[in-house]
Amino acid sequence: MNYILFDGDNRKSLLPFTYTRPVADIRVGILTIREKWEKFLGSTTTTITEGYLEEKYPMVEMEENVMLNASFVPTPSLVEKVKNLSKNEAIFKGEDVIAFYTTEEQEEVNFEDYVQIEFEEDIIQIKNTWDIFSYNAQAIQLDFDLITEGRESQPIPDTIQCVGKENIFIEEGAKLTFATLNATSGPIYIGKNAEIMEGVVVRGALAMCENSVLKLGAKIYGATTLGPFSKVGGEVNNSVLFGYSNKGHDGFLGNSVLGEWCNLGADTNNSNLKNNYAEVKLWSYETGRFAKTGLQFCGLIMGDHSKCGINTMFNTGTVVGVSANIFGSGFPRNFVPSFSWGGASGFTEYKMNKVNEVAEVVMKRRKLVYDEVEQKILQAVFDQSKQFRNY
Repeated sequence: MNYILFDGDNRKSLLPFTYTRPVADIRVGILTIREKWEKFLGSTTTTITEGYLEEKYPMVEMEENVMLNASFVPTPSLVEKVKNLSKNEAIFKGEDVIAFYTTEEQEEVNFEDYVQIEFEEDIIQIKNTWDIFSYNAQAIQLDFDLITEGRESQPIPDTIQCVGKENIFIEEGAKLTFATLNATSGPIYIGKNAEIMEGVVVRGALAMCENSVLKLGAKIYGATTLGPFSKVGGEVNNSVLFGYSNKGHDGFLGNSVLGEWCNLGADTNNSNLKNNYAEVKLWSYETGRFAKTGLQFCGLIMGDHSKCGINTMFNTGTVVGVSANIFGSGFPRNFVPSFSWGGASGFTEYKMNKVNEVAEVVMKRRKLVYDEVEQKILQAVFDQSKQFRNY
């Protein structure tokens, strides 16, 4: 069967992350949503997404296809139902379609003509940016069970103090030295060639993806995810770094999500709780205003390629778009539009020629090429996000 992941109605509420990727490529837990589906299905997937992303994330349609709503995180029972779908059948969760069967000949889909199968069990759906850290503990546990089933962990080194050994899994090539791991409150997964340096203290759940690093003396509270090649120091609580992003020095990051290619300067801190303990509001790209989250704890949401200088302070519930460069004293505004250059004293537009120069250098450090496809994506985001740059 050919499986195709589609963005669905939640793409706008997942900006700025979905400016530069389909919903399927959001990381929550250990794996991206796409990686979860592919592991469960034993099959590759393609994507229906925005036109400017299609060159990087193409769709392959065949005679028979199952369309999957990428905002839903798969479970074994859901995947079983998906694999058993037949022509003119669809799986729903309330009003939301999870999966449906199509053929190449179908010009349009009318669910009134479908047999609608209700999925009764609880399931994680990533509808908003803050869902990424809010559901991260559950997602890490699901991924941990999926990845480690029937496998044996590498041995825990003698220099490691640990509690809950049965909930710790170490992949080949990982390095751990003189650290403390407490996996009683959630699993700890240490990916291939990841490194935990001396003096690190971890309370699970923690997901360290391939080649990620916890630097000397870092203090990590669950549920936290370090995507591939990410480096983290200082204090981190319930945060997700998609990959290739750095918080390499002291400072606090809590209840936050960073995309790819982000960098937080030394001693950067974010607030995750308002002084009056009130509900946190976050900028909504859908409404163009701040919207209620229902959360008391909510920190920093930062899109791909954004960076900040040393001693940057982010207020509770700050949203930073794609490729912003923030520096200077004081708190920047709670919404920093994409391609902004400046800080609390004001912003100007971050020009594309400078954006391209930095992206090329940053990606080259990881032996990756900032090619024409990547340039086109950032140019499209630059054009789309111009409406928000009202300095």
